[in-house]
Amino acid sequence: MSPDMNIVRSQKLADKIVIVDGQPGCGKTMLSPIVAALDRVELLMFVYEIEYFCALRYLQKMDKDTAETLIKLITDLRIYNAMMSREVNFRFSDASSAFKDINPLKYIRRLFQKGDDLVPERIKNQRPILHLATHDLLSRADSVFAALGENLVFIEVVRHPLYMLKQEAVNMQRLFLSDPKHFEVYFSYKDKELPYFVYGWEDLFFSSNHIEKAIYLINSMTERTEAFKNNVEEKLNGAKLITIPFEGFVISPEPYLKEIELALDTKVTKATRKMMKRQNVPRKMYAQGVKLDVYEKYGWEAPKSTDEYSELNLRRKFAQDNASEDAMVVLDRLSKKYEDEYLNKK
Repeated sequence: MSPDMNIVRSQKLADKIVIVDGQPGCGKTMLSPIVAALDRVELLMFVYEIEYFCALRYLQKMDKDTAETLIKLITDLRIYNAMMSREVNFRFSDASSAFKDINPLKYIRRLFQKGDDLVPERIKNQRPILHLATHDLLSRADSVFAALGENLVFIEVVRHPLYMLKQEAVNMQRLFLSDPKHFEVYFSYKDKELPYFVYGWEDLFFSSNHIEKAIYLINSMTERTEAFKNNVEEKLNGAKLITIPFEGFVISPEPYLKEIELALDTKVTKATRKMMKRQNVPRKMYAQGVKLDVYEKYGWEAPKSTDEYSELNLRRKFAQDNASEDAMVVLDRLSKKYEDEYLNKK
């Protein structure tokens, strides 16, 4: 192929796209069902392909125009298939299942509708909002904003690092030990295979236990995201970026819902309120989530007190009992920064 040849796509089916993103354990699976219950927003879909493209760009293994064109293709293909219920998840127990949506019959009816050539006109008339969930994408999202521009609303969910620690520690212990069910981009380093996000701190990863790895990974993800958000207006390409702190949303969701409504040109409905009730939003304490097996598997526990900082201290003790002093310095710094920015504002 000629080095001067660009990979392109000028057509467009997905007119409006919302991406809900954040680190593992940040609360995406609380927020995404609520977003999906807004008017015209589709069932959430996990879109690993876009994560792969951006990981390859991060490792400098994919060129700019190829990544951007593939992102355009994937988003258009996803909305096209969704309108016929192709690739819709009907596995009942999954968080992304159509049966967990506020209106599962919509996706069942689509199975029996005529599709193919009729779909573009249906998309034009119904104006569906494609709804994607991703993992730590913002830190490497240049290609996403470049590809989707003004069609994109990107929602970043952030959360206190002490509340994300246990899930990330479980990930470090279970997923990254040559588990074939972990579908991530890996690279080779000293005859070992490492996930892309360890790039740049490989030796520290090797020398750390699973709790320390979780702390250093949260730190690395946070630093990379902050670096991306420097001068972010120049990178958005007309897209909208909304940052939602988990703690603020679950206690007082209305200001954030209004911001999402305006950005997506949609509205909160009775269905939205019903889904908020399912997610126990609003709630009195951060940890008063929904008791699900998958949450408990990744370390969720119901509050043991009625005081938020007592709950945070319990989670810090868990870290302190298992991590080095150096790792605790990093965790305490992350915690203080988060609290100053999101919890201690007057």
